[in-house]
Amino acid sequence: EPRSPWCCLAWSLVIGTMNCLVFLLNLLLMFVIFTVVLLPTIVVVYFGFQCHSQVLHSSAHYCKSFLDDNSSSALIILGFVIMSPLLVVAMAIYCSLARRLRLLMCFQPYSLAVYKGGRWCRRGEGAPCCARGCNTQLKAWV
Repeated sequence: EPRSPWCCLAWSLVIGTMNCLVFLLNLLLMFVIFTVVLLPTIVVVYFGFQCHSQVLHSSAHYCKSFLDDNSSSALIILGFVIMSPLLVVAMAIYCSLARRLRLLMCFQPYSLAVYKGGRWCRRGEGAPCCARGCNTQLKAWV
């Protein structure tokens, strides 16, 4: 049966807040994984741009001793070349971790706020879902 308008509004706020927190958790996890995996690219491109005479031209010791314009250009090119495979690796790590932790199954449907009687349950290994209308055979990835 449908909930009252105020109860529906309160439950909508609770479910919306929970879904936003799950979204922010996914975003934070993705940010951490991409930062760690792309760190070599970030470092190589940073040093390449820092030591190139037409970009930043730092007066650091390593720029004067080891890196001239040609080697700085090579670092910049190398950084952008290794970025593509590292992006694929980062996305594969995030997707496998999200699948293993069932992060995408944590989003709650708004039908819990509209109708009474829908219970939150834990099916399988702990993925929260609505008891009514929850398909146990449903998988996020095949």
